Amino acid sequence: MRFLISFFFWFVTVLATVLLCLVLTLHYIFIRPFDRERRYAHVQGYWWSEIIMGVNPLWSLTVKGLQNIDPQKAYVIVANHQSLADIVMVYRIRRQFRWVAKDSLFRIPIFGWCMVMMNYIRLVRGEYSSVKNAYRQAALCLQQGVSVLFFPEGTRSTTGQMNPFKNGAFKLAIEAKVPIVPIRIEGTADIIRRGDWIFKEKADCRLTVLPPIDTQIYTPQESSHLKEKVRQILIDAAS
Repeated sequence: MRFLISFFFWFVTVLATVLLCLVLTLHYIFIRPFDRERRYAHVQGYWWSEIIMGVNPLWSLTVKGLQNIDPQKAYVIVANHQSLADIVMVYRIRRQFRWVAKDSLFRIPIFGWCMVMMNYIRLVRGEYSSVKNAYRQAALCLQQGVSVLFFPEGTRSTTGQMNPFKNGAFKLAIEAKVPIVPIRIEGTADIIRRGDWIFKEKADCRLTVLPPIDTQIYTPQESSHLKEKVRQILIDAAS
């Protein structure tokens, strides 16, 4: 039964992603001159997420704390990372943001093309010029009033414990003088194991948007302190 459900899910996911790519291509051709910040393009991710979540009877998601993100303000959003499903789940906050995502996601056919057309930020780990360029793009988004979202662990946790955080998101927030909004994601690790494609069990997922953290009291040299503070807040937010 799980095999059939998993096959159907992936089939619909591919179809939804192809449709998303077609919509974004039309946007890129006809609307992009009037949507240079790609706000309308990003909104297309909302229905894409709804389709993927809606066809899978094994998934449920509870979203809390949306009042902690003012849609009129820009934030550095940081979330823990357990699964590829986190990408689908985070769209459910229905707020403008730009992913900072590893290069390998941009190289996935169709999905990666969508990320390019949505103006998401590519990061090649360990490559200084790429890190510098990603940082510059993220800072520009914040100046334009668009939030930037990081998974500061850098990769998915395989142990159930939160991995150490990297500094970039926190240094950026301090220098841009914007608040950090932590998001705690739970339950997605139970959806699918790394390297597999069949869902193992029913997953009751939770996404909690925590109150913003003021960064203006920190200096760039204190980014490590801020990083550990936010990590502990996310650990303590576990249900």
